[in-house]
Amino acid sequence: MVIPFFALYVYPWLMAGPAIASEIRGGKSAIKYNVPVAALITMVMATIGFEAMYYSLGFNFVTEALSNPNVNGVINFWTIAMVLSNNYVLKWFIGISSVTWYLAILAYGAIVIVRYWFALAFDRVWPSAFAYVSPRFGTPIYAHLFDLIVTSALIAVTGLFYGTFTALYGTEVGPLTYLAFVGIAAVIIALRKNYELSGRAKAALIVAGILQFLVFIYLDYEFLAYPQIWGGGNWLAYGVIIGAFVLGGSLPT
Repeated sequence: MVIPFFALYVYPWLMAGPAIASEIRGGKSAIKYNVPVAALITMVMATIGFEAMYYSLGFNFVTEALSNPNVNGVINFWTIAMVLSNNYVLKWFIGISSVTWYLAILAYGAIVIVRYWFALAFDRVWPSAFAYVSPRFGTPIYAHLFDLIVTSALIAVTGLFYGTFTALYGTEVGPLTYLAFVGIAAVIIALRKNYELSGRAKAALIVAGILQFLVFIYLDYEFLAYPQIWGGGNWLAYGVIIGAFVLGGSLPT
């Protein structure tokens, strides 16, 4: 049961590049190759990591460890690599890299979410200051600064009450649900008569939409049914998601 979750959860998260397309250096060529290159690198690195972990400790032990909330925070790519490295300097490098890795997961969400704030501000639903784009950096700096403050405050609260910022991982339920609804939207668009799509394009869009919905609803179920395994099942994380939906529903249309 655990393995499909990791496979489905790790590989699809490749939308960060297109989300910040205007800020990627290198112009159109960088955007064109960003998704396939990111997909390839992610698949290779994640697959090698899984293979090394299962090869070194055995399939049954690793699967049991990942399913056990008492040890799943200790058994991972990084800790196994540190034990097997037999090099003091390399162990330190791996340890520091692991901290950067976990921070990057939160940074990814913080950077991408600003796009929604920018869009709301551009439509004058959100304060217009969030739509200001720095001529020098080509990015909505005020939106980023505000997001940095909110994210830092949440990390501080999780550290105070839960001892680790990974308690915020429960907020992933929000993006998972959002992407499930994107799949439904794809099916609805394909079925509407006012969209001029060929038969093959409609069929492909319907199939892709259904598959996307099923994948992300399954991940939602896994996250909510086994919160002790994924380290994010707490009311602070769920409260952030509920608050976002309430705020979104209260905004003028």
